[in-house]
Amino acid sequence: MTAAIAEYQSASESMTAYEGDIAHLCFPGLVEDTMRAFDGDDMSYTYSSSMVTTQEFEGILQSLYDNGYILIDIHDIAAMTTDDRGVTMLERKELLLPSGKKPVIISQDNLNYSGVVNGDGIATSLTLDDEGNVKALYTDEEGHDLKGDYDLIPILDTFVEEHPDFSLNGAKGIVSVSGSEGVFGYQVADTAVANYEDNRATVTQIAQRLTETGWNIACAGYSHSYMNTMSLEELQSDIGSWMEEVGTLVGDTDILFYPYGAEVDYPSDQLDYLIDSGFVYLCGLWGDTDYMDIQENYMRQTRRFVDGYTLENAPDYFTSFFSVGSILDSDR
Repeated sequence: MTAAIAEYQSASESMTAYEGDIAHLCFPGLVEDTMRAFDGDDMSYTYSSSMVTTQEFEGILQSLYDNGYILIDIHDIAAMTTDDRGVTMLERKELLLPSGKKPVIISQDNLNYSGVVNGDGIATSLTLDDEGNVKALYTDEEGHDLKGDYDLIPILDTFVEEHPDFSLNGAKGIVSVSGSEGVFGYQVADTAVANYEDNRATVTQIAQRLTETGWNIACAGYSHSYMNTMSLEELQSDIGSWMEEVGTLVGDTDILFYPYGAEVDYPSDQLDYLIDSGFVYLCGLWGDTDYMDIQENYMRQTRRFVDGYTLENAPDYFTSFFSVGSILDSDR
């Protein structure tokens, strides 16, 4: 016990308070087999421009690690606190990091796999392996279905397992889900689907395992539509459908990812509704900026979206994190 206390005190003394910008890198799905995804058919350009390859993502993780970044949980930034008067409000927390480390949040956006053609060299759903770990289901060139590190979540899980100092207190990332086009690759809204009940049970099991292993799940609206043009009634319907059809499966969340970065007005009735619905962490989408604003009842943060188009056409967006030239897949 004495040795454990000494080790804890030594670790605490090496931690320093961080007060700078906090980056949030957001990714789409990943391409595993570039030869099949980028084969010149009608889907090739869509895959190339809107997705990142597994090789590129692994290179990005390694660069972030080498450049001193460490994964944090979005809840490490600010939390609701109640003072002596019983007043509850959101306050920024002291973010203690190992000396020399810089925080980063990683997320995957709207994970439903609806735009993927099976056989194109891209995972088609999340699944659980025999040990209960979250993996991606992928069909290889010979038609065999495999479970493994073929998408962002299992790749990041494996990287943290190999580099535990890349994660602060076991933090992983955020995965946002909508609902109308499925969740994690499973249709959960259409009761006419043959495996409807099995799909819902599978989504629940995957969500539970994700949260157990350091992941957060965010709401991306039910229809994944632009929220900035929604009336209050339309927004209430969309969020209400998400809570009924998806939230009951993946659990409550206080994180909202605005689809396409289309934020509601600040202030507005729509914003009040989102806050009243329990959303505290509201994430927009600005390509080259790390913006964050903490108010008494919400935190507004931007995401830098990392896709094939941005890597090829705006590499300067990421110079603080990685060299695009060193991680860009040669098969593009």
